[in-house]
Amino acid sequence: MRMGRWSGVVVALAATGLACTGARTNVRPDHKVEEIRFEPIHVTGDPELEKLNDEELMAGGEAAYAAEDYKKAARYFGRLADFFPDSRHRRAALYNAGLAHERVQEWEDAYMRFNELSDPEHGTGDALDAAFRVAETLYHLDRYDEAADLLHVIAERTDLGPNKRIEAQVQYGICTLEAGRAEEAESILRKALAMYNALEFKEEVDDYFPAQAQFFIGEIYRLRYESVQLDPLKGTDELAKDLEYKAELLLSAQGHYLRAIRMGNGQWATAAGAQIGMLYENLYEHMVSAPVPPELNAEEAEIYRQELRKKIRVLITKAINVYERTLEAAERIGAQNPFVERTRQSLKKMKELLLADARSEEAETSGESSPPPAAGEPEAGPHS
Repeated sequence: MRMGRWSGVVVALAATGLACTGARTNVRPDHKVEEIRFEPIHVTGDPELEKLNDEELMAGGEAAYAAEDYKKAARYFGRLADFFPDSRHRRAALYNAGLAHERVQEWEDAYMRFNELSDPEHGTGDALDAAFRVAETLYHLDRYDEAADLLHVIAERTDLGPNKRIEAQVQYGICTLEAGRAEEAESILRKALAMYNALEFKEEVDDYFPAQAQFFIGEIYRLRYESVQLDPLKGTDELAKDLEYKAELLLSAQGHYLRAIRMGNGQWATAAGAQIGMLYENLYEHMVSAPVPPELNAEEAEIYRQELRKKIRVLITKAINVYERTLEAAERIGAQNPFVERTRQSLKKMKELLLADARSEEAETSGESSPPPAAGEPEAGPHS
């Protein structure tokens, strides 16, 4: 969204015998029981760190984290949290251990650490921050409903400032969308935007989350757009209706993406620009791959292809313009995210398609008959 188990737990279970609680034996009372004794073994969980005190563990963890050795940092912080329950550093160690596990995508371990600190209903400071982190780990563990429930609790708190409440509301909406409840998610995200719009001094609030809300409402309409299939076999009338409805959904998605761009947040602006271009590219691919409606005769089919080519060229041109503007904006703000690289690749593809279409049209007007290549299909080279 922003956007294993503990060795200590295993040690505790082994030491107290809780791992075997409730187990039954098959020894009958009239049989002699033979007892075997072994030398006691003291398990420390991490022999390399057993001689370090909490201060040394905290310093070692911080140094490892600064050096981006997150697995080592997690070991140090985890050791402190598990073996020094009364240390003044324990809460910080728990939180930092969770962060270190997040860095290497050990989501279950991160969840365990953050969950011990988390208090979504009443917490402040690290207890509140940990609650958001718990939701993040649940999201990555695909436990969307649990994450949504937790975030809803935070969003409804009246003792928090608008930043935290809007953040929780937006993340609540995203988790609800991931859980497959798109209509509910849209309502939740719109409520987050209403909270933002009602603020008297919007500049005092981080624009990241309102922009994210607009982006994900755009995503909801994009998903609806993609669910509409263009099937010429239905006939021209039905095809026209489906195309009109699909275009309406495209414009609705585009509208929310544009609102995300206007929020001025660099990350969501570049992401939204990339998605707008993708919408035009996607519609182009739908139209170029669709067969001619079967009820058209040869002359009507030719007219249909000519009109389709005009619309396709418009879509390609729009996609190119959006992609170019997105990359210009990304360059101005120094944005680096997966959307930027995807936009570069898509821009290259659309320019190649536009050039191929122009060459095909030129060939046709000169008397040659070479159909335009399909999307992604290279043009034939010269014959030897």
